[in-house]
Amino acid sequence: MSAHIPTLLAMIVFISLIMALSIVVVGSERKRDGLGWWSAALLLNAIGHVLFMLRDQVPDVLPVVLANVLLSCVLTAMVVAVGQFQGRSLPWGALVIPPALVGLCTAMFSSDYLLRVAAVCIVLAVQSLWVLRVAVDRRYVAPGRGLWLMVAGLSTEAVILGNRAWIAAFFGDSATNILQSSLLQTVTFVGSVVVVLICSLGFVFMLRDRADETNRRLAALDPLTGVANRRLLLSALYRDIARALRTRAPLAVLMVDIDHFKKVNDQHGHLVGDAVLCHVVSVLRTHVREQDVVGRYGGEEFLLLLADTSLQGAVQLAELLRKAVEATPYLLASAPGGAIAVTVSMGVFGGPLQAGDTAERLIDAADRALYRAKELGRNRVEVADSLQLPTEKSQGAPAVRAAIAPGA
Repeated sequence: MSAHIPTLLAMIVFISLIMALSIVVVGSERKRDGLGWWSAALLLNAIGHVLFMLRDQVPDVLPVVLANVLLSCVLTAMVVAVGQFQGRSLPWGALVIPPALVGLCTAMFSSDYLLRVAAVCIVLAVQSLWVLRVAVDRRYVAPGRGLWLMVAGLSTEAVILGNRAWIAAFFGDSATNILQSSLLQTVTFVGSVVVVLICSLGFVFMLRDRADETNRRLAALDPLTGVANRRLLLSALYRDIARALRTRAPLAVLMVDIDHFKKVNDQHGHLVGDAVLCHVVSVLRTHVREQDVVGRYGGEEFLLLLADTSLQGAVQLAELLRKAVEATPYLLASAPGGAIAVTVSMGVFGGPLQAGDTAERLIDAADRALYRAKELGRNRVEVADSLQLPTEKSQGAPAVRAAIAPGA
């Protein structure tokens, strides 16, 4: 069974132009995501198949040589698009080799249709695998269904082209030019239509998946420091409390405040103040475990959630962090001495939890211990030994006790 080849070619041209136009409209404001190169690939695909349709009406150099070179350029543009999407540069010298090779093969075998088909299909199949390799090389950049749609499309293209090259080289084909109908021609061009659709949809879905991931990250992270924002902190704390109550494992909370931060802003400006915040975050993250959560609770206050951590372990870590911040001033050429001295005060609560212990109580306990540290001179660690709400203070429950003096 074979289809009318000119009709299939017209279908490929139409679909390629519609997809190219749609991607141009969608990506008009996305200059560095690869959409421009992908739409260029679709446009080249349409032009190449138009030249195939004109096989008997124009000089052979156009449908025989130029059209096949354009099909190779389609895959070249696709690999550039994927590379740009991933934020990587590809070697331009290597990119021009496949189109040049296709041009050479079609010129050499211009009078032998089957050899020409076999040579061109081999080059295009290898190019399809190249695009596939680039797409999956950094799969963490493009998670989701879009990537696997591209994998399916490019794999199918490589298989179809490889089979056509093998059959044309060893078994022949009833067709003697591109416009004659045969089963092999039909399978090749129908596959081309399907691959164009699948790969284009996959690339668009890759962009959407990354945009969704970016939005989720922005909704969960503090835009200045890059650590968890207050919303994510509370969500993580609710999760850790539920786990601690279920497993009877200890849980610790550290409230951290940068000492005299207002003076930094007043003396050096808010840009330097922002840099100091990021500097402190960097020091904190250097000394905590991967499973610990560091987040910005508000202003110059940070909250650390330490799962499976006893009170003793939390106090030791807090003192380590305090000393690390004190020993690492923020370097600033315009500051006296070329650096800004930075210290932090910390409030700690840690230990096993009881039924009824809530996130609010844990944060309040660490917060009260923090303010006790500030009242006692700053640059120190204080420990809360009770979980009470502010309204319970009047009942006389002890609030906090001193844990470790600076330098101890």
